Amino acid sequence: LGGAVGFLGGLAPAFFLVTLDGPPRPRLANPNLLFGLPLAGFAVGWVYQRFGGIAAQGNTLVIEEVHSNQDSTLRRIPRRMAPLILLGTVITHLFGGSAGREGTALQMGASLADGLRGLLQRWLPIRLRPTPPERRLMLMAGISGGFGAVFGTPVAGAVFGMEVQTIGRVRYEGLVPCLVAAYVGDLVVRGLGVAHTHYPHIAHVEIAPVLLLKVAMAGVVCGLVSHLFIELNHAIKHASTRIRNSALRPVLGGFVIIALTLVLTRLGIPASDYLGLGVPLALGSTQGQAVFALAFLLKLIYTAVTLGTGFLGGEVTPLFVIGATLGSSLGRWLNVDPAFMASLGFVAVFAGASNAPIACALMGLELFGGASPVYFLLICAAAYLTSGHRSIYVTQRIGVPKSPTVNAHADERVRDFSARRGKEGLSEGS
Repeated sequence: LGGAVGFLGGLAPAFFLVTLDGPPRPRLANPNLLFGLPLAGFAVGWVYQRFGGIAAQGNTLVIEEVHSNQDSTLRRIPRRMAPLILLGTVITHLFGGSAGREGTALQMGASLADGLRGLLQRWLPIRLRPTPPERRLMLMAGISGGFGAVFGTPVAGAVFGMEVQTIGRVRYEGLVPCLVAAYVGDLVVRGLGVAHTHYPHIAHVEIAPVLLLKVAMAGVVCGLVSHLFIELNHAIKHASTRIRNSALRPVLGGFVIIALTLVLTRLGIPASDYLGLGVPLALGSTQGQAVFALAFLLKLIYTAVTLGTGFLGGEVTPLFVIGATLGSSLGRWLNVDPAFMASLGFVAVFAGASNAPIACALMGLELFGGASPVYFLLICAAAYLTSGHRSIYVTQRIGVPKSPTVNAHADERVRDFSARRGKEGLSEGS
C-alpha cells in the first residue's frame, strides 16, 4: 500500500512541479500581471466557495483525518481536493501571490491515497479491504510521499509523515509505509526527469563551544520568527472573516499585495524578490550573497497576507526563504559565515512553524550535505522549543508539551479545540 500511495504521490507532484515551473516566467516577463491578482483571487475563492466543500479545509482536513480516522467505508477526503488545490496554487503563483508548494503536494498525496483506499474498498473482497488503521497509515504515507517527492528529500519526507500530526510524538507504526512511499514518490519524480533546486553543500564545520552557542542563539531567533509568522497569519485570517463572502477575501489580499509592492518599489527595494516562491532569494542567501537585512520580514508579511486572505498554496517554501534570509542576516550580526547560517536557518524556521524538528534537521542534511549534523539538529531543536505550541497546521495536537507550564488540562483543551475546529471547518482565526 505504501508503494502504491508513493507512486500516485510521485506522479501528482511531478505534474505539479512541471506546471508550477511555468507561472513565474510570464509573470517575470510581464510584471503587470500582478495587477490581476485581486481578480484571480476572486476566481479561486468563488470556485472553492461553489465546489470546494470540505476540500477547502486543506491540510487541516488531512491531519484531522489521520487523528480521527473515520470509518474506512466513507470517503472523507474528496477526490476534487487534488485538482482544486493544483489549479488554485498555479493561479496564485501566476499572478504573484507569495505562497509555497508543500501544501499542494500534501493535499494531492492524501487525496489520491484516500481515493486509492476507496477503490480498494469497493473492488477487493471484504477480508482484503483496508481497515481503519491501514487507512490511517495510507494517509500518513500520502503525506510522506507528497512531501518527499516535491522537495526531493525522501528521508525527511518519511519522518515528516510520522512526526507532523502530534507535537512531541512520532508515529513509528508508519515507519515502513511512510519510508516506502517517500522513496517511491521521489524515484517517480526523478524518473520523469523533473529537476529539483540544487543548493550548495556546506563544508565540514568543527564542533566549537562558541559556535554552538551562536547557533543556539540563532535557533531561538528562528523560533520567535516562526511564532511571529503563525500569529500574523492567524490574525489576518481572523480579520478577513469579517468579510462574510469568502470569495471577496482574496480580493482584499490582492490589493494589499499590490500596495506593498508599489511602496517597496518607490523606496528602491526590489519587490519582485518577495512574490511567488522566492527560491532565488533563498538560493542566493545559501550561496553567501548579500541580502537586505529585513528581507525575512518582508517575505513573512507578503506570505501571511497572501495565505491569510485565502489564496492557495503552502507555507513551507516561503518559510525556507524567510529562514535562509534570516540566517544570512544573523550570520553577519553574529560574525558567522552567512552562507553557513543561511543553510541552517533555511530549515530552522520551518522546524519551529511545523513542530517537526527531526524531519527538518534531516531535510537540512539532504539538501546541504551531511557535514554538520550537530548544528542542523541544534538549531532545529532550539527553534522548536521556542516557537510555542501553535503551528501552521491548526489540527496538529499536543502529545508532549514543550514546557511544563502547559498542564494536562490546557493540553486537552487545545486538543479538543483543534479537533472541533477541523471537523466544523472553522477558520484558523475563529
